[in-house]
Amino acid sequence: MPSKRRIRWAVLPLGIATAAVLAGCTPTELHGFLPGFTEDGQAATNHTDMVAGLWVNSWIVLLAVGIITWGLMGWAAIAYRRRKGQMGLPVQLRYNMPIEIFYTIVPLILVIGFFAFTARDQTVLETQYDEPDVSITAIGKQWAWDFQYNGETDDDTVWSMGVQAQPAPNGDIDQAALPTLYLPVDQTVKIKLQSRDVIHSFWIIDFLYKKDMYIGRDNYWSFTPTREGTYAGKCAELCGEYHSAMLFNVEVVSEDEYEDYLDSLRDAGQTGDIDDAYDRLQNYPGTGASGEASDEEGDH
Repeated sequence: MPSKRRIRWAVLPLGIATAAVLAGCTPTELHGFLPGFTEDGQAATNHTDMVAGLWVNSWIVLLAVGIITWGLMGWAAIAYRRRKGQMGLPVQLRYNMPIEIFYTIVPLILVIGFFAFTARDQTVLETQYDEPDVSITAIGKQWAWDFQYNGETDDDTVWSMGVQAQPAPNGDIDQAALPTLYLPVDQTVKIKLQSRDVIHSFWIIDFLYKKDMYIGRDNYWSFTPTREGTYAGKCAELCGEYHSAMLFNVEVVSEDEYEDYLDSLRDAGQTGDIDDAYDRLQNYPGTGASGEASDEEGDH
């Protein structure tokens, strides 16, 4: 049996080699090649690092389990292969209690661990700001996006309504014509997510998070953009024939540029609550909408 000193000397080079490999990795590689990071490792939001960390560490654990499992399978196939001259079946064992306990307890520990870390991070992601610097309503519709920037009064509230992507004959998309959501950098943001018709999913790719949108039920998402730039967004829930054209852009800009954009919407007369006349369902239970419509038909 090898001594502890020999084991330490065997493990030491492996640790040094691992540290050297990790030290040579770029920030992109350290974050698992996920989007949302610059070459120097600057994240797009205050939550992006956490999401990437959960993803990368999960894959490291899973790869370690896979390597051990594949190694044991290969070792068993070689060590217990049929030798020349052997006949019949090898000795059959009824059970092996230590091994059975091992392959029951270890997966249980892994599942509990993954659940605990996921629940911890999800709690942070789903915690909403009570008094955000910016309050926005994002509305999904077949097959585009509307954005309302909520103010304290109707005069302060402005909006923009978008149309779906219009591909050119060669398939190129005019990015300037896509609906664009403006966000101020380093300001807390809370987005209220609504749907006008079917289920959609609000996904800003570089932010590494997405949330579903249901008609009749509002979802919320709070975060802080930490890096200026242009980011791509799309619907991540199959919502009909032109789902692939349901694209939008996100512009994270300085606070002054953000205010200038809101002023431009105000100058264009796009103020007040956004028009909900295009919502698909207008007769929710308990509203009496259908009964009122019947009364009006009867009066005519």
